[in-house]
Amino acid sequence: MPTPLPLPAHVPVLIAGGGPVGLTLAALLARQGIASLVVEADAGYCTGSRAICVSRRSQEILGWAGAGAALAAKALPWTGGRSYYRGTEVLHFRMPSEPTERFAPMVNIQQYYVEQFVAEALATAPELARIAWSARVAGVAAAQEGVTVEVETGTGRVPVQADWLVACDGGRSTVREQLGLQLEGTQYEGRYVIVDIVQQTQRPVERLAWFDPPSNPGSTILMHRQPDDVWRIDYQLRDDEDAEQALKPESILPRLRSHLEMIGEHAPWRMLWASMYNAKCLTLPRYRHGRVLFAGDAAHLVPIFGVRGLNSGLDDAANLAWKLASVLEGRAAPQLLDTYSTERVQAARENIAYGAKSTEFMAPPDFAFRLLREATLRLALDEPAVRPLINPRQSAPVAYRDSGLNGPSAGDWRDGSAAAGQAAPEALLAGPQGSFHLTQCFGKEFTCLVFGDGPLPQAVAQLAQHGIAVLDIPPEADLHGQARDRYGLPAPDATGLVLVRPDGYVLARWRGLDPAPLLACMQQKGLA
Repeated sequence: MPTPLPLPAHVPVLIAGGGPVGLTLAALLARQGIASLVVEADAGYCTGSRAICVSRRSQEILGWAGAGAALAAKALPWTGGRSYYRGTEVLHFRMPSEPTERFAPMVNIQQYYVEQFVAEALATAPELARIAWSARVAGVAAAQEGVTVEVETGTGRVPVQADWLVACDGGRSTVREQLGLQLEGTQYEGRYVIVDIVQQTQRPVERLAWFDPPSNPGSTILMHRQPDDVWRIDYQLRDDEDAEQALKPESILPRLRSHLEMIGEHAPWRMLWASMYNAKCLTLPRYRHGRVLFAGDAAHLVPIFGVRGLNSGLDDAANLAWKLASVLEGRAAPQLLDTYSTERVQAARENIAYGAKSTEFMAPPDFAFRLLREATLRLALDEPAVRPLINPRQSAPVAYRDSGLNGPSAGDWRDGSAAAGQAAPEALLAGPQGSFHLTQCFGKEFTCLVFGDGPLPQAVAQLAQHGIAVLDIPPEADLHGQARDRYGLPAPDATGLVLVRPDGYVLARWRGLDPAPLLACMQQKGLA
């Protein structure tokens, strides 16, 4: 890491924690022109794979953060998985995928690469984003006009004045502790050892799960391929096993050897890293406390089953960045940040609900759940209709159905299409420089999608004067009819305006091409 520079006396945003969520937030703020300081206790990127499954939505966000090309070059795409009961396959699932998509439904990549790629993107804008490595938040004094943060470095404590403090400092958040806040919810007893090993393989990149495998009777084992010939292997411990002993190589290596031999992976291998995990379904009831905001694991802890942990944290960053920028630049009142809390708390509770269901199957908390899982797996051997119950419920964008920011869906739009509060769908479009994906246009400013039937009306073009990007999508530009279909136009020649938030969520939509209701909506929501 570079030689540390003196910390600034003042910064608009101080971000506690330089994991993927904190770094991504800094990158998205920099894209908005907002300066931040990231304070990270470690000397560099994390060790071990940790969070490894990055969803399509998260790939979009990391693309906006400047890490998209590096991520795409390194990550391993996967589109489905297989589950086995003892030695028999009981589920083969496929995730939604199409030939024209920009990103795979899910990719596998070690968390330290995500951190590295975002940090490298930040390094291109040093005037807007700095990372203080080997420095940690030691004290927080919040006031009405800002926050004084005591940052402990190798040479002592330094006070930094911040207009806003964002806690992205993980499950053991110092900021949360300083404010006397506690997460609420459920912690499960089931424990998993998680291990990285290096071994060459020819297997496809799939999510693999074994329940009560012959190699480790009574256990559950998960496997994911990662870049650099790394396997990530998670296996459940028995209730009577000692945690300290379970993490010793003499306990880990025989179990891995037995399983690898069972599945026919005979190439030489070695262990890189091991840790232990137990599922938690916890959240703060509010993510805004005056000038202090919470994101990622500092705000909520979601089970790994269903891969909603890192992915939900990146969505926190995308939701918060544009709102914080709007407030700092005086384009919106601080109350806009209350919508960050309400939207993302709702998302956390939904993710926790899905995660709890997956956890109760992957790590049954009591005899009744174990009995139910055993019955489901036995039935799945012969009954295809039962097999979907084994599906691990992969991550999908949460809809902000009741958000106070949602505007109308005025006029006749098709049922089931992208209404206000839903993540804006992808579409492959034709442009002057060639084809492009719609989500490439999001991530910085409000965008008005114009579904016209002729030249762009002058009144709509003038939306750019109000800080709203205008994207004209005439019928001939909608190469496969995806945009008109997914955004709900009732006919190929129908016209309409769809307003998309900077974080890629639909704010409102109107039939016809009159921009006056759009501007009135922005005014009413305090966004103009």
